[in-house]
Amino acid sequence: MTPPGEVIVAPLVRDRRQVLTDLVALTKPRVVLMVLVTTLVGYYVGLTGAPDWVRLLHLALGTVLAAGGTLALNQYWERDVDARMERTRARPLPDGRLMPLEALVFGGSITAAGIVYLAAFVGVPAATVTLATFALYLFAYTPLKLRTSLCTIVGAVPGALPPVTGWVAARDELGVGAWILFGILFLWQLPHTLAIGRLYRDDYARAGVRLLPVIDPHGTSTERQIVTGCLALLGVSLLPTLTGLAGGVYFAGALTLGLAFVALGARQALAPSVSGARRVLLASLLYLPALLTLLALDKA
Repeated sequence: MTPPGEVIVAPLVRDRRQVLTDLVALTKPRVVLMVLVTTLVGYYVGLTGAPDWVRLLHLALGTVLAAGGTLALNQYWERDVDARMERTRARPLPDGRLMPLEALVFGGSITAAGIVYLAAFVGVPAATVTLATFALYLFAYTPLKLRTSLCTIVGAVPGALPPVTGWVAARDELGVGAWILFGILFLWQLPHTLAIGRLYRDDYARAGVRLLPVIDPHGTSTERQIVTGCLALLGVSLLPTLTGLAGGVYFAGALTLGLAFVALGARQALAPSVSGARRVLLASLLYLPALLTLLALDKA
């Protein structure tokens, strides 16, 4: 028996390291890394002089905080949807390893910290673009996923804004180059996202997510839009050289990469298959870093 007046302390049920690991998992580190890389490329391409390394460090830190927090809030919002899909049900929230309130407080705190940090140490324009990215991703794209296949196009807008943040951080203003970078990221997401939707169509359908491959059972519209996206991407990817942002090496590389991507998209359209969709997805994952590397190395 417990002696009178003695306080019973409940045992610590969860391991603190596991909680920390799960909080980090909420931020989707691989996606944050892609956001960071595209932001830094936007900054570098937008430079007209020597880089300000301190400003660049502040940009990187603020971007990581804001992007990670936004993605954590997205997982908070979609926890019930994630619980219905095989590919996401083991995430910390649907699996019960984290409480929803923990995810909400954590995501909200680091998102706000990131945006305020950018405003204070990088500039209000960069913070404003980041705030727009957060708002569009969370309050436009996320709810539309359960309502319309147009969610893919809407979601591609915030996904294409990170290099614009970088450009604005370098110049404190928008320019043609910022919109070209936006166009490249926007169009790249279409075949990339549609290929993912094609691969996990049954999983998305089970969760009620209305991606185009879910409501297009024969795949006709899906494959057509993959090819259209690849063709449009090819055209826009050549603009950095045509507008003086990059040189001939970039142009040759972008043309080669774009034609290869179009060929894979066309092959999938002519003979749709799961393996073909997987090839398109893999190609998209190789295409973007290769293109951005060429752009950084051959900046005019």
